[in-house]
Formats: sequence, structure tokens, C-alpha cells
Amino acid sequence: MTDRPRRTDLTGEPLRLLHVHAHPDDESSKGAATTARYVAEGVQVMVATCTGGERGSILNPAMDRPDILANLTAVRAREMDRAREILGIEQTWLGFMDSGLPEGDPLPPLPDGCFALQDPVVAAGPLVKVLREFRPQVVTTYDENGGYPHPDHIMCHKVTMAAVAAAADPGAWPEHGPAWQVSKVYFDHTFNWARTWALHQAMLDRGDPSPFADWLEGRTEADIAAEPNRVTTSVYCADYFHVRDQALLAHATQIDPDGGWFTVPLELQRRVWPTEDFELALDHVGARLPEDDLFAGVAAQA
Repeated sequence: MTDRPRRTDLTGEPLRLLHVHAHPDDESSKGAATTARYVAEGVQVMVATCTGGERGSILNPAMDRPDILANLTAVRAREMDRAREILGIEQTWLGFMDSGLPEGDPLPPLPDGCFALQDPVVAAGPLVKVLREFRPQVVTTYDENGGYPHPDHIMCHKVTMAAVAAAADPGAWPEHGPAWQVSKVYFDHTFNWARTWALHQAMLDRGDPSPFADWLEGRTEADIAAEPNRVTTSVYCADYFHVRDQALLAHATQIDPDGGWFTVPLELQRRVWPTEDFELALDHVGARLPEDDLFAGVAAQA
């Protein structure tokens, strides 16, 4: 058996990547193929999950049963364990309560004590501890809109940015250990309009229905081209799309194996859009854009 290769930073330290996500399953739907690629290259990867997904809906009809609903927190924890094994990562829970996705007009108030109602500066504490203990050079999370406007995703952004700043401040949270400066922070843009349009057109060109037709109804290629493009960094990870799909399927309450996630064949995805995409949001290494590696400017050769 050969040892797994190990990538290091410019000081010889192993490369470490931390993804901060709102719920279990987010780590598998956003950037999971990138995760699998880096794990294969010997990078240490951890996911910090803010909530347990306690108020999530059951989106797979086969799992929509009273016994699953009554034990949803435990079920989702077991699903996360399976996804963690598939991706080959470490994972930790930050311990906050899922806020749920409010619906209605006007929107109902959020539940007392939920994640989205926390003070981000205070809620950053558990993540500061993770940052100082794991010492990642690179962190990923969502943009200020949460990727989409789920209150937990927006709070995840706020808490991550507060924690990255506090982790570097020796005067903040001294009980959580020595200060640690993250080198780079990225926002995940796995779902972006250019990718959606490209896959949509590729499905139509082969004579198949597109799972994105409803999203794109009434929009033209010119409309898509006019959308703001915040992507700075595209990581080639097509060889790991199947690992991403396996991790997704581990979240059986959230992913219908007969649903739209798996409509576009892997062969077509690999040919049309072989990357996952990110936005460099914080840079302490003087990165040159565009990039094809989250560790550009940080990493030495394996």
C-alpha cells in the first residue's frame, strides 16, 4: 500500500481546509467534489456544521414517515456520519438550533433561540475554537446572501466572517487557544447562472428535458450573461462528481434519488462544466486571479 500524498504550505505544514455550513447535507450539495479531490491529494478537510437540521423538511418521499419525522435530529446525524465517511473528512457540530425556512406573507417570526437569531459576535465563539484547534489555511462558506436567502445560511456567513476575524485576534476568546490567521476565505458559488445555463442547453441539445427549465423560464442567454459573475476560482473536480453524488445520497431524508439532482448525466456534467466555483473573499497571500486552486499562493508541491 502506498501512502497518500501530502500537500503542504510554504512552511511545510499540512494543508488544511475548513468548510463552514449551515445544515447537514450542505457539505454534500456545495463543493463536495472539490472536497473529495483535496482529500485524495492529502489535504486535511473538516466541515463545521452550524445546526443539526432539526427543522428541515423531509424531501425524499420514501423517507416521509412518522418514525423518521419523530427522530429527525438523530436520523440527520447518522446521515452526516455516512456522508463524512464517503468524503473522507472530519466533521464537527457547532451546536446551534435550526431556524427552519419561514414561509408566508408576511413571514412568521423565527423560533426563539434559533441560529438565525443569535448575535454573530457571540455565536462566533465555537467556530473560533475550531479555527484555532484545526488551523486551516483556507475556509469556505456562503456569501452575504447565504447562497440563497435561508436565514441559517445568512447567519452562517456572518458567524464565519466574525470568527475568522476573531480567531486572528489574540485578545478575543483567549480561552480558545492561541490566535490563528486564516490565509484565504472563499464563498461557494457551485450554483451559478452560467453553469445552470450551460447544463440546461446541453440537455436540450441532446433532446432531453432540462431539470432547470422552470428556473430559466423566460430568460435568454443574454440575460444570463448580464448576471453578475463573482467567481474568481474554478477548481477542476470532474473526476470526483460521483463521490459528490454518493455523499448526497447519504442524506436520504433530503435527497430523492429519483429527483432532479441526478437528471443530468455525469458524462455530460464532466464535459460541459467540470469545475466547482468559488469567490475569493479574503486574501492574505496576494493571490493572482483567476485561480484554479483554493490553495494558490499557500501551497507547496506535494
